[in-house]
This record gives sequence, C-alpha cells and structure tokens, in this order.
Amino acid sequence: MMICGFDGKKILILIGLSLFWALPVWADFGAKVDALAKGSYSAKTKAVETLAATGDERVVPILEAMLEGRLFTRKSDGRLLLGRKQGQTVVLNDPLTLAEVDQLPKSKLKKVRVNNRLRRVIRSALGSLRLMSDDPAKRLESVKALFKTRNPESLPLLQKALEREEEGPVLAQIKVTIAAVQLEHSTDAAERLEATRTLTGYATPEVKSFLLQLTLQNAEGQYREKDPQVLAAVQKAIREIDRRLSFWNGIGHLFRGLSLGSVLLLAAIGLAITFGVMGVINMAHGEMVMIGAYTTFMVQQLFLSYWPGAIDWALLVAVPMAFLVSGGVGIILERGVIRFLYGRPLETLLATWGISLILQQLVRSIFGPTNQEVSNPSWMSGAFEVGAGLVLTYNRIWIICFSLVVLALVGLLLRRSFFGLQMRAVTQNRRMAQAMGTRTGRIDALTFGLGSGIAGIAGVALSQIDNVSPNLGQAYIIDSFMVVVFGGVGNLWGTLIGAFSLGLGNKFLEPYAGAVLGKILILVLIILFIQKRPRGLFALKGRAVEN
Repeated sequence: MMICGFDGKKILILIGLSLFWALPVWADFGAKVDALAKGSYSAKTKAVETLAATGDERVVPILEAMLEGRLFTRKSDGRLLLGRKQGQTVVLNDPLTLAEVDQLPKSKLKKVRVNNRLRRVIRSALGSLRLMSDDPAKRLESVKALFKTRNPESLPLLQKALEREEEGPVLAQIKVTIAAVQLEHSTDAAERLEATRTLTGYATPEVKSFLLQLTLQNAEGQYREKDPQVLAAVQKAIREIDRRLSFWNGIGHLFRGLSLGSVLLLAAIGLAITFGVMGVINMAHGEMVMIGAYTTFMVQQLFLSYWPGAIDWALLVAVPMAFLVSGGVGIILERGVIRFLYGRPLETLLATWGISLILQQLVRSIFGPTNQEVSNPSWMSGAFEVGAGLVLTYNRIWIICFSLVVLALVGLLLRRSFFGLQMRAVTQNRRMAQAMGTRTGRIDALTFGLGSGIAGIAGVALSQIDNVSPNLGQAYIIDSFMVVVFGGVGNLWGTLIGAFSLGLGNKFLEPYAGAVLGKILILVLIILFIQKRPRGLFALKGRAVEN
C-alpha cells in the first residue's frame, strides 16, 4: 500500500523520529514547570519568569492556578498537579496535558505557596503571555494587568504590541501602560516629561491614582518623585485629569438622572391621569406597575417554552399585553370599588391601599415571594464607553427614549382623539359634559383603565433594569405622587418636567448627601415649593378645577 509515494512503514518511522526529537523539548518544558514548586520564593520567581519567556500558551493555565492557590504537589511522589475542589476531594489535572489524573483529599496534597511579590510577578507574566492573543478582550485584560505591575521588563513586549495593534481601546491602553512604565522607571527626564503629557490625555481614575502615588510625601516631607520639573508636570497633570473627570462625572450624573427621571415619568403618567384628571388617590397604582412587570415575565416564559428562537421579540409583545392586563385590572377596580367612593378621598385612599395589599399577596401566592428575573433582549444588552470610564448601558438609553414616546402618544390621545376630548370635558365640568350626552361613568372607567395600563407599561420598562418582585411598585409610588404634585395635577407637560427634575435632583445630590438624605432634601424642597405654588408648575384650568 502506497500513500503519496511513501509506504506505511516509512510514515511510522517518520512519526517515531518526530516524537523522539520532541521528547527533549517536552521534558525541558516539564522541568521548567516542576521548578515552580521547588526552592524559595526567589527560586519560584525565577521559574515563573523562565516559563513566561518561553511564550508557550500552556503556561497560562498553570500560572493562573498558581495565582489562585490551585497548584499542588502530591505528597506520595512530589508530582506537580493542577487542582480544583469538588465536594470533599480535589480533582487533579496534569499541568502539561490538562487531563484528569487523580482525585485526592486535601490532606494528601501540599499547596504551592506564593507571597505578594510572587503574585505581582505572576500577574505580570500572565499579562505578557496574553498580550499577543487573537482575542481583543484578552489583550485588553493583559495590558491592564501590566499597567498595575508596571514592570520595566515588559516594555519591549509592549512596544512590539504597539506596532501591531490597530485603533481601539487596546491601543489606547498600551500607550497608557508604556507611558506609566517610562514615567516610573526611566532615567531620561525628557522621556518622563513626555510620558506625563501622554498620561494627561487619558483622564481615568486609574491614571490619576498612579500619578498621585508619585506626589506622596514621606515622614521628612520629601516627595516620592525627586525631579522637581517632573513633579510639577505630574501635579499639573493631576489637576487637568481632575477637571476632566469632574466633567465626565457630571455627564454620568446627568445620564443617571435622566434614566431615573424616565422611570418616574413612566410610573407618573398613569398616576397623572388617575389622580390628576380623576382626583382619585390610588394607592394601588404601584401594583399596576408590578402587574405589568409580571406580565412581561410570563410572556418571556411562554417564548422560552414555545418560541426560544424568537426570544428577542418577547419584550415587544409584552408591551401591549402589559397595557391590556393592567388596564383590565384597573377597569375592574374602578367599576367594582372606586366608582362608589368619588368625592370621598380618605375612603378611596384606604380602599385602594387595602387592594394593594391584596394584590401583593395574590402575586406572592401565585409566583412566590422570591424575585423573578427578566432578561434583556440582545438589542438592549451591552453598553459603550464615552470617556473617562463613563459607561452608558443600552437598556437605560432605550428606556429614556421609550418613556418619551409613551408621553407623546398619550399627549396625542388626549389632544387629538374623541376619547381625549370627552376626558377633558369631564375633567373641566362633569355636569356640563353629562348634560351634553357624555356617558361620564364609561369615561371614568376607561380613563382609570388608561392610567393603569400605562402603569403596566412602566412595569415592562422596570423589568429590564430591576428584578420583578411583589414589592416592585412600592419603590416608585411615593416619588410618582411627588412628580404629579410638583409638575401640576393632571398636566402631562408638568409631569415630564417634574419627573426629570426629581431624577436629576436625586442623582446630583446623592454624591454629596447620600441616597437617603438626598431624597429627604428633595421632599423638603417640594414641600416648600408647594407652599408657594399649591397647584404645581403647570395647573389645569377650567370651571370645575377653579371651583
């Protein structure tokens, strides 16, 4: 039998010779690995550096295990093995092939110990090994690890990586790391000043922390940085980075305030209709939000069971479903309880509070008291970094846009539809509207259903940024009332201004006053404002309202 001009015997001979030639290399690598468990910490450090110099990818899992305390020697024969705890035993793998070789109790193993200096060397070695990976995420992780260690021996490797790297976050991090290494270890003052200027262009907390270390003073009042020219440049860089970080922190507070404001807007639109238009203090409004969130959860479960390939469409289906379910519950609540209590605000408040407790307990009985998780669709997952570590998540950006779309649609419904005309007529003068043939009872039920349905839509949005639980709506009900009262009862434009004002106010006060004290200050400010303008920013006008 002939194979490409060679018979089978010759092929076997060639394979045998290849293995024979490879054995010394394999044995040499194995000896370098075994050296990790021998001698003092200094000897182990030298062994790590020797392994890292090989550039062999097999070194990565071995050093990772050593760093995580999962590198052992077997007491019976001293063999070096990788381990992972499983129950009462440790599963052991060969460090060269990663194949499972044994399972032993921990008492029959000796852990390869490391100290802090050795850990730094291992991290630096891992960073160097991953720097040439084809995966950008691994390269970025590697450069960040090298930035933390700032080992001058990694500089040639970083320079080589800089030449082959294309535009992107990895390239920027390589430049930062090279500049940090040069600033800390170079003896050339001009090179160090240039490195300082480079670092000034990258305003991140990590760069600032590194530069601050150079300005630390010892007991004699001497700076760690001895060169006065470089020290002055570093201090100037810190001031510039502080200025830029303050700017980006402000942008971050603005985004988080808009994000919170959009959630409050969605929750308050429905309340602006039920409380502002109808004058009903609905303490069960938060439960309408909760029902919308659980409807989203149920829709997603149905998609996972029957159409898992279309799971990204579940959220789009959940929006109208949550509106219909919460709106239906709202109509039942209005027809069954609230219509008998118009004109009696205290009784309405107590009745709806009792209904809220019933709805919470009903949901606990059906779904259990534990939180339920609703996953984000792929088009709402992820984030992007805009600068100085500021990360904007896609789900919150979508919710901000969604809240504005819902507000616009509700505004069109109220201003451009016949139902909206009837609703405004009943609001401004119920008796006159009834005299003109408007069925006020039907309008009341549909209006309450509309407000509850919009609260259900708010639950859909909240399910994307928070866990779904029976108490979900309670966290937003008080803030929603404050939004409606502050903006002007029943006024959608006032609801928009009030929601974003409260959201921004909370997020800008939190860094200085804390979350709880910030909310208290906002409440005090609203009370003082209401003392001056009892009807809020934008008050409704009409005969009934003015009376």
